[in-house]
Amino acid sequence: MSAPRLRYECAPLARERDGALAGRDATVASSPEVSAQVTRLLARVRAEGDGALRAFAAEFDGVTLDALEVPRAECRDALAALAPELRAALEHAAANIARAHRAFLPQAVEIEVEPGVRVGRRPEPLARVGVYAPGGRAAYPSSVLMACVPARVAGVREIVLCSPPERATGRPSAIVLAAAELAGATRVFALGGAGAIGAMAFGTASVPRVDRIVGPGNAWVAEAKRQVNGVVGIDSPAGPSELLVVADAAADPRAVARELIAQAEHDPDALSLAVVVGEAAARRVADALLAAAAGCDRREIVAASLAARGGVLWAATLEGALAFASDFAPEHLLLDVEDPAAALAAVRDAGAVFLGASSSVAFGDYVSGGNHVLPTAGFARTASGLSTLDFVRWTQWQRVTPEGAARLADDCAALARAEGLPGHAAAARGAGGAGSATSKELHR
Repeated sequence: MSAPRLRYECAPLARERDGALAGRDATVASSPEVSAQVTRLLARVRAEGDGALRAFAAEFDGVTLDALEVPRAECRDALAALAPELRAALEHAAANIARAHRAFLPQAVEIEVEPGVRVGRRPEPLARVGVYAPGGRAAYPSSVLMACVPARVAGVREIVLCSPPERATGRPSAIVLAAAELAGATRVFALGGAGAIGAMAFGTASVPRVDRIVGPGNAWVAEAKRQVNGVVGIDSPAGPSELLVVADAAADPRAVARELIAQAEHDPDALSLAVVVGEAAARRVADALLAAAAGCDRREIVAASLAARGGVLWAATLEGALAFASDFAPEHLLLDVEDPAAALAAVRDAGAVFLGASSSVAFGDYVSGGNHVLPTAGFARTASGLSTLDFVRWTQWQRVTPEGAARLADDCAALARAEGLPGHAAAARGAGGAGSATSKELHR
């Protein structure tokens, strides 16, 4: 097969910057047809419950489900049946994810803002969360670990996992079941697509209603999460996977090409972009990328991805490349430069940053302990990667002593009267020792 054409083949950043930034919001926006279909599917789940879910499994997955829930014994058996080297890899990944996310646990805070006035807040684990693990083209046990392990570390009591059934078995992939057992999922359901999201959001006779839904999925899953947001909490919107590599002249072009290929093999819609300091260095990266793409295993997917959303740009300076990276706010940012720590300090927005050529993005996808569920399409400007923070809510509290109340009362009453709320003023003055609220005070 011929080498793919690169959209930004060795173009200068100054000329192609606006084109590289444009149009990414469309990758997380549903078409009107998808949106309308998801609305209908969710309405059926609300109205028909389990019956709708069984009908969807037959229509979309080609399976007849005798039961929606997978017995825990099957998850245990799937884990026990794993090849030893694969189980060891999953255990290694799970241990690192747990270790990192334990360190990320939010802490209770209490402060005395002035004498006699204390304010605090404490994190409370959510009672029940839903995790979506995609299926279809491939099984993703790593996504099961990335969602379930932080939820478990955060103290969530019940973790509900939904993943599409395979046609041959009527169950999610065996490796997904094994990962669910290892990661501590409480209940597992053979459900996929918008129906699974609706089931977790609304609840059915078989599927419990959850407080928050996390995890990646296809366009129908993403749209379903968008539509149920408000009924339940969700993680950040997500579109196709993205990688931006910032490289200087000292970077190995083959190493940069490997990272771009690894990203492109995800999906034809994946974005793989490099910004290289200097035209000559950029051309070396483009040549290496073309050679690697022509010989890689998943070359049809890689070729489609690179042709549509791949490229190599050059920048005159590293400062210019890093400024572009901040504007781009990529899902993954690899800093293949001489001093990656200094470069990190100059980057404002990114889902996850990888420092140096040896910090392959693939490690972050699987085993290094950070999370691979990350904001795409520029949402890194406002959203963060999945963490223990997604599985807690905060209870705020206040304690005011009688002495503190006396200090606050007059100013609080003045502000309350300015807003036309005399009852607030009376409550403040009463708590501050000014006596019980009178009719005159209530109507000042």
